Amino acid sequence: MTRQTLALIAVLGLAAASLAAAQGNTVVEDWSKQPVGKTGIPDGWQGQSWGSPKYDFVIEADGPAKVLHMKSQNEGSTINKELKLDLKPTCVLQWRWKAVVLPRGADSRKKETDDQAVQIYVTFPRFPQAVRSRIIGYVWDTTAPVGTIVRSEKAGTVTYVVMRSGPDGLGKWFTESRNICDDYQKIYGEALAEPLGAVSVAIDSNDTKSSAESYVGEILFKKP
Repeated sequence: MTRQTLALIAVLGLAAASLAAAQGNTVVEDWSKQPVGKTGIPDGWQGQSWGSPKYDFVIEADGPAKVLHMKSQNEGSTINKELKLDLKPTCVLQWRWKAVVLPRGADSRKKETDDQAVQIYVTFPRFPQAVRSRIIGYVWDTTAPVGTIVRSEKAGTVTYVVMRSGPDGLGKWFTESRNICDDYQKIYGEALAEPLGAVSVAIDSNDTKSSAESYVGEILFKKP
């Protein structure tokens, strides 16, 4: 890639961030400040404190944008970005993603097959965090039908919302959006009151002992 191309990507990234700010949006990550070719945990993100993650991640150029390319081979890797944010003014979470390989036989509804090719989580910390935090995970599942909302049998603080399922659309980019306030009300039976604590991005294939591959683009919060 030429120096001129890299410069153009940087300029376009700054322009996109400025436009988002002007519209009242909160950009969680657009990867524009991450160097192309960077591997492992991206700058500004934190790794998980459990398991044996490999963080087989790399920042890549995708046209004028940058994206996070994730792979998993019989393991799970999660990265977190801490954000203390009142979501009520900007309740809509929007993100871009692309799944390439789904973990074989995975199903979010079952403990023994709780793997997903790509996951976006929002966390609302509650003390004690390990047992009372509320976490909503938007996932591309292998088996569970689109629209499924189910509590994880592995992690009781996590509730999955299946956005996409199965091989239909593999290899294609999709822009997704969800009203977090509406989902919170539906899942927990009460209005969202506490601030957001973190956004996480993950890939997982260890329960099915298989592999997965996916990409994540821009993540932001915007007004309904």
